[in-house]
Amino acid sequence: MSTTSPTTTKVSVSGMTCGHCVSAVSEELEALTGVEAVDVDLNAGGISTVTITSTGKLSPSEIGEAVAEAGYLVVANEA
Repeated sequence: MSTTSPTTTKVSVSGMTCGHCVSAVSEELEALTGVEAVDVDLNAGGISTVTITSTGKLSPSEIGEAVAEAGYLVVANEA
């Protein structure tokens, strides 16, 4: 039985401008299976970097859908 170390995925999100944006995106991402933590480096009005720590690899489409659900757009996925 192998233990897996947490996976970190970074995505760039456009359109976030304030703390409410950060909490909306974080809430949607934290609802994904396996997500342990979401850290947002807010660049108001520009491209913000979102770091997602999860127990397994997340697909770019599920990350994109979660961010879109919060009303924002993933512009680059550095997974």
